[in-house]
Amino acid sequence: MKTVAVFFGGKSNEHEISIITGLFAANLLSGHYRVIPVYLSREGELYASEKIKSIEDLRTPPLAFPRAALEGATLVLHKKRKKVIAKIDVALNCCHGGAGEDGTLSALLKFHGVPFASPDTALSSTFMNKELGKIAAKGLGIPVVEGFAVHESEWKKAAQEVTGKAAELGYPLIVKPFVLGSSIGIKVAKDEEEFKEALSLAFRLDTGAVVEKYLEGKRDINCAAYRKNGETVLSPCEEVFSHEEILSFSEKYEGTGARNSQLPALLPDELARDIQAYTKLIYESFGGIGIVRADFLVHEDKVYFNELNTVPGSLACYLFGESLSENRDFLISLVEEAKPIKEKETVVTGILSTPVFAGAKGCKRR
Repeated sequence: MKTVAVFFGGKSNEHEISIITGLFAANLLSGHYRVIPVYLSREGELYASEKIKSIEDLRTPPLAFPRAALEGATLVLHKKRKKVIAKIDVALNCCHGGAGEDGTLSALLKFHGVPFASPDTALSSTFMNKELGKIAAKGLGIPVVEGFAVHESEWKKAAQEVTGKAAELGYPLIVKPFVLGSSIGIKVAKDEEEFKEALSLAFRLDTGAVVEKYLEGKRDINCAAYRKNGETVLSPCEEVFSHEEILSFSEKYEGTGARNSQLPALLPDELARDIQAYTKLIYESFGGIGIVRADFLVHEDKVYFNELNTVPGSLACYLFGESLSENRDFLISLVEEAKPIKEKETVVTGILSTPVFAGAKGCKRR
């Protein structure tokens, strides 16, 4: 039986949402694999135990579980004496946002030789940053909304120039922090005063922001992709509805539990095909593994790439089936697609064994 480590929590504004996703995945997979829930605290500490079953187990610090660490692909507990929990066969990343979704966790797992059933560092780090994500999408020929990026240092040095660019682009504008998710920190600005307020909020939470033309009457459309048996599987397009200017955190997570969406979305066939094709193009161009969800905006019958989530909410299970058994089968497909990490040959130059660079004086001889 495979041992699957499910990672969740982490240093992120979406810490709590990540716990929900992680426990959901761990509990569904537990009947098929030996599952080790691995909780990442806000401080970056690892706690691992098969006894972590519910939110109640994590609600009150200090946690009743011992600290854990990775030693190669082996998960160990650090008590008075080190204790091996298990060798990890596959890791599943359920860390929304922060140092989990941004490629940090996948890089750590790769460093330790742990196979993972989630997107790798290149895809995660690129699309976690909305500025880099737009650059990548444009490079692939995918339309994006007109806009510009503002770094905090630029705002401090040349605020007047930035407000001038905003005025030239034309209000209303939407301001989005670079690397935050779940609509946290996103604001619509209808004039210069609101624009300054939106940037002030963004820079409290992040080092930069993307500024885009706000599309009145836009539609929010999602499409997910994952790999199964070596082939890319695409979800139907989903339209998510909002009663506000943007789809807010409260609408996503604090509602009645019913998802306010239409699946499949009522779109012209050509637009739906374009969205699925763009999703597949991004996924396969980056050698995708695991699940991603691409978010698009449809405005006046035109499609624009918005962002890519490499650890989407609930791992986008709901886009591939409604029942728990369908969700379990989907998660099993992710786990089964994970492949062992194959190390390529490493070149050893032997330069340190030569006298040419021996010590500081040796370096000076160059």
